[in-house]
Amino acid sequence: MRSSAIMNEKKLCGTMRFAVDGILQKDGKILLIRRAGRTFHNSWALPGGILEEGETVEEALTREMLEELGVEVKIIEILGVYSKPNRDPREHTISVAFICDYEGKPEAGDDAASFGDFEVGMAPELDLAFDHKQIIRDYRKWLKKKGTYWSTKK
Repeated sequence: MRSSAIMNEKKLCGTMRFAVDGILQKDGKILLIRRAGRTFHNSWALPGGILEEGETVEEALTREMLEELGVEVKIIEILGVYSKPNRDPREHTISVAFICDYEGKPEAGDDAASFGDFEVGMAPELDLAFDHKQIIRDYRKWLKKKGTYWSTKK
């Protein structure tokens, strides 16, 4: 018993990253980026990224949307928190997904090789990075009956 408690304690002390993902909505469509980085290279993804020390999740979201797409966002709601340990192959990453309206003309920048706006119903059919397929499915549920979602909610 004692050794499993020590192992669990060691697992809890490992490195974790905190991230944000943005569902940028306008006229029944959402913006996705095509990833330029090595992880999930060329896959479609929700725009987002890692928190920097001293940032709130709201500040990180605003910064990431400006860096990746050059747009200002208005946060509407938190869709949910996604924390499955294998959602990011690099390391355990916990992400807060936000639903946002946006202003401005998007332009690909930072980690985005390109971008596209997609009908919400079409997006889950794409080759999506990380657990973004689940996040978009949860967003589709949210459109019908609101609510908050997380990694293991059915």
